[in-house]
Amino acid sequence: MRRTRKWHRLARPPVADLDAFAELIDPARLTPAQFVDLVSVLDMLGAAGTAVRLSGLRTETFVRFLDKASREQIEALMAHPHLRYVVFDELFQRMSAHLDRTKSAGLRAVVHWQFPGGPHDDGIDRFETRIREGRCVTGDEPTADPRVTLTVDPVDFLRVITGSVNVPMLFLSGKVKVKGDIAFAATLIGYFDLPR
Repeated sequence: MRRTRKWHRLARPPVADLDAFAELIDPARLTPAQFVDLVSVLDMLGAAGTAVRLSGLRTETFVRFLDKASREQIEALMAHPHLRYVVFDELFQRMSAHLDRTKSAGLRAVVHWQFPGGPHDDGIDRFETRIREGRCVTGDEPTADPRVTLTVDPVDFLRVITGSVNVPMLFLSGKVKVKGDIAFAATLIGYFDLPR
């Protein structure tokens, strides 16, 4: 006589706290290649549909993670064509959540961003930020006439986002090239509530 088996659903394991995991990582203990590998694995896990993905990190954690990385690690990350886009995409998607709606209530502006060293034929990665009436929309294909176009080294851009670099110093040193409304460009970061 055959016994009937009873199947039980196993409880799903809790989703790991990705923020806590990221906080435990000390990039200073990693070589630039290992740092790139780490970001690559996180991207691969996200692409595979797991619960582990960069977009699962709170913005504050993501920014702190990048801030703890050395310039050499960030340079290695930006030299990787796919991961470069992944990091830019993460940052630009998060912009809308960090626009200060009060400060930007009457603002209408289109900003074009250009990052040299990209994998495109002309070597430039382009993004667009549209701010209108307290809302921010971003994309990776410029579609509208810009109020300002900013050309900046991707490593310096990430350092601005993390608060490691003083924005006025970048302007004064010529590391940011501005085409269009220079006064607006100088105040642009003030419209965003950047986590530190």
